[in-house]
Amino acid sequence: MASTPEFWRPHHGAATRPDTLLVIDDDAISCRLIRAIFEKEGVRVVAAGDGQAGIERAAEERPDVVLLDLQLPGRDGLEILADLKASTPDLPVIMLTASHDPRIVVRAMKAGAADYATKPVDDEELVVVVRRTLETRALRKEVEQLRRHVGRDRAAGLEARMGPSAQVASLVQQVDTVAESDFTVLVLGETGTGKELVAQAVHQASARRSKALVALDCGAIPEPLLESELFGHERGAFTGAERRKEGRLRLAEGGTCLLDELGNLPATLQAKLLRVLESRQLQPVGAEHARPMDVRFIGATNDDLQARVSRGMFRADLYFRLAQYTITLPPLRRRPDDIPFLAHRFLDEASVELRRPVDTIVPDALELLVRHPWPGNVRELRNVIRQAVLHTTDLAIRAEVIRPVLTASEPAAAIEPAPASAASLKGVAEQAARAAERRTICDMLRVTKGNKSEAARTLRTDYKTLHLKMKALGIRAADFTA
Repeated sequence: MASTPEFWRPHHGAATRPDTLLVIDDDAISCRLIRAIFEKEGVRVVAAGDGQAGIERAAEERPDVVLLDLQLPGRDGLEILADLKASTPDLPVIMLTASHDPRIVVRAMKAGAADYATKPVDDEELVVVVRRTLETRALRKEVEQLRRHVGRDRAAGLEARMGPSAQVASLVQQVDTVAESDFTVLVLGETGTGKELVAQAVHQASARRSKALVALDCGAIPEPLLESELFGHERGAFTGAERRKEGRLRLAEGGTCLLDELGNLPATLQAKLLRVLESRQLQPVGAEHARPMDVRFIGATNDDLQARVSRGMFRADLYFRLAQYTITLPPLRRRPDDIPFLAHRFLDEASVELRRPVDTIVPDALELLVRHPWPGNVRELRNVIRQAVLHTTDLAIRAEVIRPVLTASEPAAAIEPAPASAASLKGVAEQAARAAERRTICDMLRVTKGNKSEAARTLRTDYKTLHLKMKALGIRAADFTA
């Protein structure tokens, strides 16, 4: 045999744990030769004389690489290779073969072998093959670690958008925990708490981030159109279906579908969505056959879905299928440490967009913000800061500007308070959020003199959403045109 090459070095992990090489070969002489080659290079060598013993040693020793003889007593090497790859898919297996038939090598490579070497063993050739295999495995591990770090960085990006509180740090940890799985995630929280931000973070930290995150607001689309919007339809499927349309689920293929306001999903569509989740098959409206689908689902709602289940308004089986992992967002009033951070962030945004050089919030104004209950959560805080920037004539937002924005009573007076006997915490919160939205819209329409398009742009929403909100709250643009 030739002398052992000088370039062999165990990979960088050998400083703490030597690489382990498992040899599965019934030729005792061959095993001794391989042990002699690699042990003096710092590689730990263990051996097994048949396939079953090799499988057991692999489970015990967790080797870094396996040398597997193709010809073994009882079961051949390809069968053992299949078992090894089934139990540990990332374990590199190098086939040892005395045959020079290329068809055998091709079969081994198709079955998952990382490489092959010929017998009788040539130490130089074998060292090159094993070294290359270990380096490839080490590189793959580094890439996977980098991907995990990138995922954690993307999840941690929530802190840059939501704040530095312990509650947000907990959200980051939850996103990091679930992102790399394909678990269906249910994101719960009051209106305006940032459910869509969390859904985006889960998608961006997952292996699906290179594909689309497609969102569907289940409460913004009329029920007759919702099925087509979600599942798609074929041409002629119903009156007006003049051409084929891909649904949101098909557009999310390979990526993630966010079903927002999930509690508004009609009962008929709940059953169809459950079938899709269980079968992973998608059948557009009017299609004869279903097609395979690869989509991760995230549901988001401010409803108490468990209460809706108990009242028969939401399917229990769909709820449990969606709630494989649940993330509950705390309301802003329980995150006081985030309020100054968010207020200054929204101040920077509003100052640029509204072209007003306001650059600070004085301490007494900031104290008012921290003490406010924020029934509308982060969305309400953003609107308050934007209005304060509009109304201030100074370079700083002061308490005398913030106070009337927070306590304006004229629009709120249009909504009658619920009787104390009928009040509930959820009802009070919903009523307060409704009052805050009405007040904000009225203030903005007053500034824009009833121009709904300009008001929608300033409030960073679309015209249709503003129109629907105004209709629901009984607000008329004509009342602000004077």
